[in-house]
Amino acid sequence: MKPKYNFFKNTNYALDGLKAMIKTQTSFKIELIIILPLIIITFFLNLSILFKILCICSLLLILAMESLNSAIESCIDLYTNDFHPLAKIAKDCGSSAVFFSISIAVVVWFFALYELFYG
Repeated sequence: MKPKYNFFKNTNYALDGLKAMIKTQTSFKIELIIILPLIIITFFLNLSILFKILCICSLLLILAMESLNSAIESCIDLYTNDFHPLAKIAKDCGSSAVFFSISIAVVVWFFALYELFYG
């Protein structure tokens, strides 16, 4: 039988995941230290609401991809500590998702700042 949905329990699981990321993942901590001030700065920039939303969402996407990458790596590490080509592919694909999310954020911020200073 499927357990009954509980919003507060599910939110607690998400917060537990966030705590685990902050506690165990150096990359996530570094990204968080960079991203939180950028999110705050976004509110003070003279940009359209659309650009502000895009800037913030692009930053949050980085954290989401880093979380998924860490989940993939943890699952692989749970299964084996030995080198396996498929494990490497899985971990590399997770890393590429983080890379693409950072690339998206750079492009969005480039256009937002271009609009701010030259638009």
